Amino acid sequence: MDPLGAAFRDGAEDALNTLMDRHRRELHVHCYRMLGSFDDAEDAVQETFVRAWRAHDSFDGGPDIRAWLYRIATNTCLDTIRRNKRQVAHLGSFAEVPWLSPYPDRMLDLIASPEDEPHAVAVARETVELAYIAVIQLLPARQRAVLLLRDVLDWSAAEASAALDITVAAANSALQRARATLREQLPDRGAPRRADLSPDERALLMRFIAAHESGNVEDAVSLMREDIRVTMPPMPYLYEGIVAVSELVRTGTGANGPGEWIVRPTSANRMPAAACYLREPGQERARIFKFDVLRFVDGRIAEITTFGPALTEHFGVPEYI
Repeated sequence: MDPLGAAFRDGAEDALNTLMDRHRRELHVHCYRMLGSFDDAEDAVQETFVRAWRAHDSFDGGPDIRAWLYRIATNTCLDTIRRNKRQVAHLGSFAEVPWLSPYPDRMLDLIASPEDEPHAVAVARETVELAYIAVIQLLPARQRAVLLLRDVLDWSAAEASAALDITVAAANSALQRARATLREQLPDRGAPRRADLSPDERALLMRFIAAHESGNVEDAVSLMREDIRVTMPPMPYLYEGIVAVSELVRTGTGANGPGEWIVRPTSANRMPAAACYLREPGQERARIFKFDVLRFVDGRIAEITTFGPALTEHFGVPEYI
């Protein structure tokens, strides 16, 4: 019998605190996938541990406490999805997922460990990128849960069905429908990619930063694909195509902009990102204004998703520079 699990079952509060420290981050990523929101995931993890503590005497004290916690976390998220109606009917762009938020790589790096395969799987790049997270929001709650338990956490059909209190046949059916939606929405998944940014990605990010700081519209546009798309969740704005995005860049930078931009490289969702600071006229210091998360395709910027500064602390960057 696992001593920690047994202590938790017997009501030892320090055992709960140890479990929280051990599993909080990976459970948070799981809840983030389910809900698409960093803050909602935080609330779900807190609720998970509250529910776990209330049910501690139902745990058998065995070695599977991680799976037991995932079961509670998944059902907590299901309750949240159903209560808040967090499912989109159509996904033309990220503008249709107003609750979508980034996940700082700094937080993912606290989980990923080459020596710990379950943790490494939990933060695989293909399953934390914004496109994947957004597509998940198309799925009904049960399909979402089955897909993540089976294809991300690599649970068996029996384990997934038991966690969701449904039959194996129902779990398999939900998985088939979820996979079909992913194939339709994300047809070009390709081979698994490295978790960190490649040298070419880093170089393109730095060119984007230089163009942003200089306000050189021509330089910025030269980095973009003709079909580039810009969205700004939770705002419903959508800019598609090089003409529309060029005008957006023109009005937001350089002499026409709101002030001086100072931009620093970062990363989120295993994607290149930029922390953008704005020094307004008459101000001595620049304050964090937004985070731009970039998607690159064939050496060009295919998409920019702009988020506000709410997660500044989690990105590990200062509020002012």
